Amino acid sequence: MPSYPFLLVDAFTQTALGGNPCAVVLDADDLTDQQMQRLAQEFNQSETAFVRSSRVAAFGVRYFTPSEEIPLAGHPTIATITALLHTGRLARPTTEPLALELELLHGPIAISVLPPAASAAPAQVLMTQRRPVFGQVHEPAQVLALFGLEPEDLVPGSVIQTVSTGTPQLMVFLRDAATLRRAHLPNPAALEAYRRRTDFFSSHLFCLEGATPAGTTFARHLCTPPDVLEDPVTGSATGGMAAYLWHYGYLASPDFIAEQGHWLGRPGTVQVRVLGPRQAIDAVQIGGTGVVVVEGQLQL
Repeated sequence: MPSYPFLLVDAFTQTALGGNPCAVVLDADDLTDQQMQRLAQEFNQSETAFVRSSRVAAFGVRYFTPSEEIPLAGHPTIATITALLHTGRLARPTTEPLALELELLHGPIAISVLPPAASAAPAQVLMTQRRPVFGQVHEPAQVLALFGLEPEDLVPGSVIQTVSTGTPQLMVFLRDAATLRRAHLPNPAALEAYRRRTDFFSSHLFCLEGATPAGTTFARHLCTPPDVLEDPVTGSATGGMAAYLWHYGYLASPDFIAEQGHWLGRPGTVQVRVLGPRQAIDAVQIGGTGVVVVEGQLQL
């Protein structure tokens, strides 16, 4: 009976049971697409990562939600590197940053692992996402009704737009944290129908208020069944949000801290850097730490 090592890793946190959990399956070369999809359903996390060998990068990784494969994801990337460091498949850096690439569905991305400040501290993982693509602009009245909101709840003059730094996400810029808290899904089927006839994977609602004094932004990421209804901390959408805010002039600095998950009891912190001028962004880099909470073997 084939056996596959796996870990459950909390990403974008320095303490267990915070941030966003991700299952990471190692040595997954022999798993079929159907097996990976079924395992993602079995783990029932927002994403499950499957680490494989690669001819063009240090490792290959594929990401599955319970319903489908996605090309790029942030917290599974942080979780994957954390798992590889934990199991010794990657050497933990001590004095100089460790640079490598991961081969994702649409090609390699650059990763940097910073030496931790203390021997027992989790390593900071930096992920450079793809050049942002600004997609469809959506009608506010139609979209906001899907979240129990009204056009007046948007930041005045802002647009609802799909932005992708690897996975297309719907960007909804709300007035304040109180408005963000009111958002909900009165009819998840209506959101699912809308997303399937447009151009995005899931929805990122955010404001320019941190959950703590350290944060510049706070966000909620809403999805539709069978995926989790609300993702605690979303790295790919944080990249798209950063590109949106920098492109449209809402950020004074390209470096900031994004916060998410606090209202779910899973506080997460994402270090963000936008690379390039506002009208010609080269890439977005996100960073965070991960903590291993479970380690075991799959028997298939």
